[in-house]
This record gives sequence, structure tokens and C-alpha cells, in this order.
Amino acid sequence: MSETSIASLVAHLPSGGATVPVINPSNSKKIYDLPQLTTVDVERAVQSAKAAQLDWQAVPVVLRSQILYRLHDELLANEAKLLDLLQLETGKSRAHAFEETAGAIGAARYYAKIARKTLARKRVRAGVPFLTKTFVDHVPVGLVGVITPWNYPLALTMLDVLPALAAGNAVVQKADNQAALTVLFARHLAIEAGLPEKLWQVVAGDGEVVGNSITDQVDYIAFTGSTATGRKVAERAASRLIGCALELGGKNPMIVLPGADPKKAAEIALAGSFGSAGQLCVAIERIYVPNSMKSEFLQQLKQKTESLLVGRSSDYSIDVGSLTGYNQLQRVQGFVNDAVDKGATIVAGGKSLPEVGPYFYAPTVVTDVKAAARMSRQEVFGPVVDVEGYDEIDTAIEWANDTDYGLNASVVGPKKDALRVAEKLMAGSVNINEGFRASFASMESPMGGMKTSGQGRRNGEGGLLRFTEAKSIGIAAGFLKLPTRGKDYERMAPLMKTMLRWMRNF
Repeated sequence: MSETSIASLVAHLPSGGATVPVINPSNSKKIYDLPQLTTVDVERAVQSAKAAQLDWQAVPVVLRSQILYRLHDELLANEAKLLDLLQLETGKSRAHAFEETAGAIGAARYYAKIARKTLARKRVRAGVPFLTKTFVDHVPVGLVGVITPWNYPLALTMLDVLPALAAGNAVVQKADNQAALTVLFARHLAIEAGLPEKLWQVVAGDGEVVGNSITDQVDYIAFTGSTATGRKVAERAASRLIGCALELGGKNPMIVLPGADPKKAAEIALAGSFGSAGQLCVAIERIYVPNSMKSEFLQQLKQKTESLLVGRSSDYSIDVGSLTGYNQLQRVQGFVNDAVDKGATIVAGGKSLPEVGPYFYAPTVVTDVKAAARMSRQEVFGPVVDVEGYDEIDTAIEWANDTDYGLNASVVGPKKDALRVAEKLMAGSVNINEGFRASFASMESPMGGMKTSGQGRRNGEGGLLRFTEAKSIGIAAGFLKLPTRGKDYERMAPLMKTMLRWMRNF
């Protein structure tokens, strides 16, 4: 993207305050200076969005859906630019940028398709058949706040912003500094598709300042990020009695069953562990294999891991891209060093790759990680996976569930056996013979976490309805007066009892 195009996008942010340099992770060169907004800027964005929402709520759902369909087409037409932007800001490979872009396009199509039916007035079973009628409307909450991280800026934007807009809300979104261009370009395409410009406001800046200011002014907050920050967002939302959806951290396990093919299992583990250089909340970080298979599995995984091409390229020749910044590199190396210091063995990788670029890290496989190591329980969020052996499947299930997290899990092996194991895993999604893509790619499938991995679900009809308030409308039929006094109830009671008996069978 040219400097002129970048400047045009950034111009949509207030520019009177301080700026921060945004760095290309692949070569550490500055891309541009990003304005850092203040609470005053956020207040202006909130007021502008609120004013626009009043008109937007009155727009028929079918017309809102048409805008989303046009956005779908705009995203497809601008796929190459989106891929370039994602690689520029996040450092991920072209292949992983494509996966993200495909997910974003799918989200636009899905919510355009289901909005009208999902939001339509529905008649529900009346409490007193023939005497009353009951309907349910879903009305927009008003103003939705969305806080998006740097690792999947396009997909996560579309998964939260689009259903909020489809439901009739306005949105104020905090984009991460490292990925604001991608978000701003997505907003630009939405405006090109016919979305009122003021309806979707994008702001950037310090999380404590901008993020808190948004949470303090919106009617609902959707946050994706760390569990530690998610707790603070939830507390702030609870103090105002507003709803919130939180998609937080994960320490995602994969169980390889005795009947699995070690070679195929290693290939599945490869994709599940190193997608977007492991900087993905649903990526696999722990693998449990039968001790009888461990040696062969590790040999296969080592060979495949070391064959991955790590680097930067604007085509599909590279398998794994860069970490997104210096802090990420230090974090990943710190986890690996700590595990090795406490007795773990590096099977593959375990080092940075400065000859490739400033923040590249070799895809890493470790084993024999001790309980005292931070890696055993904390999320690494990088291209590192721990492989451990088990003797009994119940032990593997126990280990998989022995975590504060519960976002994603995987089971590899014969489908019937894998399904039985999947039923016992405490995770919001479980993938069989896949790492995360089988569930993550399904827009119809609710996505979210158990335990400290979050609350609420995105995707599916619930991903749309979370941005609404259910309003029940009851109507008296009018041809028979409902009781109001004690004597009325005395006369009506026998009839009501007869109806209750009758209703049991319906």
C-alpha cells in the first residue's frame, strides 16, 4: 500500500495529539506514525455514533443485509490489498493472511444471510392459549464497543462489528496500534458498500485510556485479548450493568489416540500449532501421545517442523511468518529458556532467526516439560508446542482438562473413539482430526471459551442476538375477559385446570 493510501486511511483519526511509530515486523522499518487518541476524542466518537444509530435502527433489516452483501463483494475485490496489509502489520505468512481474509469474507456473507430471519418478530407459545398471544422482538442495544487485538485484526473485526451493525447498532471500535490500518481499510470498504460513515467509528490509543473510556460509555462491550485484561473489562462492564462478550486466552491441548497414524497426526499437529506463528488463541500448545507412539511421533513432528520454510514473502512460498514484535519475541524465548532451565528438552527449533528478520522465531517442539515450568500452565502465544507421553487415555483427558483455560481442544484418531474423548473435554470447541480450523471456520458454530477463556459466544445466531435486547409483547385476544378479582378466578379456575391438563401434551 502506498504512503498516500496509508495517509488517507490514518486521516480518519484525529491527529492533534501524540503519535506512535508502527513497525513492520518483517524488517523493523517504520510503516507510519499512528495518532494516539484521548478520552475527549473517544467521547466525540461516541456522540457521533449514537446520533447515527438512531437513523440506522429505523433502516429495515433487509437493507442492512444488502450493505453487508456489498461489503462481502468489496472484500473479495480487494483481497490482494487486504493480504498485503495483514502481512505488513502482523508479519504473518501469505497463507495465514489468506485464512484470515477468507474468514472475514465468510462473516460478511453469513450475517447478511441470516440477519432478516434471526431478527424478525417471532410468535412464541402463549401462556393462556386462545386468550393471549405472545411475540418476541429483538431490538438493538444501542452503541456497541469493540476492542480488537493485533493478531487477527480483520477476521475479529468482522466477527464482532458486522453482527453488531446488522442488529441495528452503532459501533465504536478500538483497533490495536499495530493493526489499525487493516481495521481502517475494512471500515473504508464498508462505507464504499453503503454503510453510513459515522455509524462505525475507529479509534486507537493506550488501552487504559481509550479502552476504559469506550467501556464506560457504550451499551455493550465485545473484547478479545488476554484473560488478565478481560477480567478488568468484565468488572468495568459489571459496574455499569452492561453486557459483555469476552474471548480470552487458551492453553489448548491435543490428544493423539492409540489408533492414530503418527505421520498423519504430526501433520495435523503442525497446522494446529504453528498457524500465524502460533499467535492465535485457538492454536495447539500441548500434545499428549501414547508412550508407545511418542518416539515415532516426535521423529515425525521434528522432521516436519524443521522442513517448514520461515521467512517473508508476498507469495505463498513461505510456511510461517514473523512474530509481530519485539515483546512477542522476548516472551516466546523466555518461555522456552525457562522450560529448558527446568529440565525440558528441545526437539526442534528453540531459537530466534535474526538472519531472516528481527522477530522471526523457529517453530519449536519441546518435551519433558516439568510442572514448575511456566510453559506447563501459561499460554505461550507463539510457535511452541510441548509433547508429552501417556499410558492411559483417562490420564490424557485429565491432563487436557487440568488447566484454568477451556477455549479449544483437539483429538486425533479413529472418529468414534475421538468423539467419545471429545465429549469429556472441557473446551468451547473440540476438533477431531484437525487442530482448530474445522470449528473455527464454521460461522454457524458458536465460538468461545469455558472457564477463564471467556464468556459469551461469537458466530451462529447467538453471535448476532448478543447485540440485541429481547422484548416480549403480549396481546390479550379480547373475546374473553381475563380474571381480575378473586371471584373471577374462582369461576375461571376449573377451565384453567382443564386447559393445563390439555397443554401437557403439546
